Amino acid sequence: MNSPPHQESVENGSPKQNLEKASCISALTLAYQSLGVVYGDLSTSPLYVYKTTFSGKLRVHEDDEEIYGVLSFIFWTFTLIALCKYIIIVMSADDNGEGGTFALYSLLCRHARLSILPNQQDSDKKLSSYATEGSADTWDSAFLKSFAEKHQKFRNILLIFVLLGTCMAIGDGIFTPAISVLSAVSGVKIKASELHENYVVVISCVILVVLFYIQHHGTSRVAFLFAPIVIAWLLCISSIGMYNIIRWNPHIYQALSPIYMLKFLKETGWEGWVSLGGVVLSITGVETMFAVLGHFSALSIKVAFIFLVYPCLILAYLGEAAYLSQHHHDIESSFYKAIPEPVFWPVFIVATLAAVVGSQAVISATFSIVSQCCALHCFPRVKIVHTSSKIYGQIYIPEINWILMCLCLIVTIILRDTNRIGHAYGLSVTSVMFVTTCLMTLVMVIVWKQKAVVAASFLVIFGSIELLYLSAVFFKVLDGGWISLLLSWTLMATMFIWNYGSLKKHQFDLENKVSMDRILSSGPSLGMVRVPGIGLIYTNLVTGIPAIFGHFVTNLPAFHEVLVFVCVKSVQVPYISEKERFLVTRIYPEDYGMYRCVIRYGYKDLQQENYDFENRLVSEIVNFIETEGENEPTLRMQICTCSGNSDDEAVDVSEQILSYPNQGETTMQSKNVGVLISQDGHCKRPHLKDESLHILRAREAGMAYILGHSYARAKKSSSIFKKVAINVIYAFLSRNTRRPEVVLNVPPTSLLEVGMIYYV
Repeated sequence: MNSPPHQESVENGSPKQNLEKASCISALTLAYQSLGVVYGDLSTSPLYVYKTTFSGKLRVHEDDEEIYGVLSFIFWTFTLIALCKYIIIVMSADDNGEGGTFALYSLLCRHARLSILPNQQDSDKKLSSYATEGSADTWDSAFLKSFAEKHQKFRNILLIFVLLGTCMAIGDGIFTPAISVLSAVSGVKIKASELHENYVVVISCVILVVLFYIQHHGTSRVAFLFAPIVIAWLLCISSIGMYNIIRWNPHIYQALSPIYMLKFLKETGWEGWVSLGGVVLSITGVETMFAVLGHFSALSIKVAFIFLVYPCLILAYLGEAAYLSQHHHDIESSFYKAIPEPVFWPVFIVATLAAVVGSQAVISATFSIVSQCCALHCFPRVKIVHTSSKIYGQIYIPEINWILMCLCLIVTIILRDTNRIGHAYGLSVTSVMFVTTCLMTLVMVIVWKQKAVVAASFLVIFGSIELLYLSAVFFKVLDGGWISLLLSWTLMATMFIWNYGSLKKHQFDLENKVSMDRILSSGPSLGMVRVPGIGLIYTNLVTGIPAIFGHFVTNLPAFHEVLVFVCVKSVQVPYISEKERFLVTRIYPEDYGMYRCVIRYGYKDLQQENYDFENRLVSEIVNFIETEGENEPTLRMQICTCSGNSDDEAVDVSEQILSYPNQGETTMQSKNVGVLISQDGHCKRPHLKDESLHILRAREAGMAYILGHSYARAKKSSSIFKKVAINVIYAFLSRNTRRPEVVLNVPPTSLLEVGMIYYV
């Protein structure tokens, strides 16, 4: 007997219900995956928080007020910073789905003229990902925008501030593996007290070497193991926490009252304030939640945090505090001492694996940060390797990987103690969080159009908390924190000098543009000739003729019959679609055979293309010529292999016609009939203009890449600081990092280098 129609619809569900169900399943799947990537660092904090907090002169008395006060600080810090600030507020400030310090800076640069990137054009604002929709400017946002436009120093200070936060975030990639692995391995001493400290350090160093050695395989091959490990770890520490609460102190929940924080500071005074540098380690990894937003979704990260990570970690901290309230003498190794004897070794193994997972996540995040810095001309050029053909964004940078490994080993061997490493780690964490708070304040006013009072309230509430912890960790500078300052300031100086030198070279190009009319008018006297083929002249300029070209034709008065000035530039957006990547324009009249092609990349785009760049470039130029002056959408060159005999006229157009399928790969098809496929899907015989035929014939003659082999030198009138920065540091970085032709993947047999000195 058939069911009634209304019953069938209830069973199967309406389309809207099915869509909501699919959306929920997708969110839960991403939430599961995020556990292994996002929360590895945050979930391993219980290994060292209490130990580091009580590492100074702070002592526990019989009334347990100190333990209750520290627990209260941990709970409210975790709740206010991790839950309220990041999960509820900061997660909403994404840049086209991307998060992190550069995402906030990118948002500000698009809504106000804060960017100091060269070659920014009005046409960039027409990019689909550049959209700045929103309400009209308020008085507060208009004032801030006007202030930023008028004061170049403010923009420079903002860049330095962003670089500081970025360098501190890179420092996390050094301290996280060191403190996590060393804390996990130190648990062995609980069962083997006779084991010398040197052996613990050696075992930790071996694990670190193995960890960094396997980075070239990429995280995709072992990513499926990450989430189960973190879940097992969270369930272990939460279960142990509940066990310790029930057994040792069922009333430990009373410490969640903020009154105990005031009592703690009042009774402990200076020692209690300085010890807060250990409390801040409870929120290490919260910046990662925002930084890796582009790999997941805000909803999935929030679900994982609220329903699993947050309650599990709170239970773990409560349980360890309950144990300490009855075992004051076990503070130096309270985490492992609080583990019940029957499950000690399984928990130890899971702890070690969780430490490795947490380290892996931070190392991968460091690769992404460095890649973004390179795209924005804030870091020397390095080799970037794609480790996954399926998961976009998983990259590996060999130079950075081995530098991180060496620094991790140095930190582990020199400091040898999780307390001292924790002091350096806490300084990095609090600095990054404070930079995020300041940038979020500007985003609230400029992007969200909130009143200045609302933004100021956000800054006061969260900024005061972070400044409290920042002031506490600064008093630990001599006890390990100096390493964080040394590394971050060295890295920031390197990044700033590289950015400064790059901008000065660009300024030199702008001031020394070549007049093409003057070169062509003097052609007969110079013996100027045009040779077959296409010449690609790489330049940093989006307008005008670069000085390198004038230097080239002056010494070798001949150039190709078709010249294309290619400018590869970054735009203040995370990604740019393929259809918007190329921007082709004409230079001078048609018979000059000169074009300009601007190739745009976002700060998270990778510049290694899968398709044939040469064919793609020629195809874009032909498309530009064929549709020049037309208002209809640009037609794409495609291949249609026709059965039967093809007419001779079509074959004579070009024996090799370009095509690039939807997959992004460009191929060369021989002796096929080229057709244009319009948007309605109909094929048309090509009636190419003479100029297009000229381009195709030049392509068959060959292509040459003309790059500048440039040297930057400070002017004689420059200050001693500028001479050291340009002549020593910038010159050293230029000689010992990847050259432009390698980054651009230029064929060595087609390369022409023009030597030139830039006096900046």
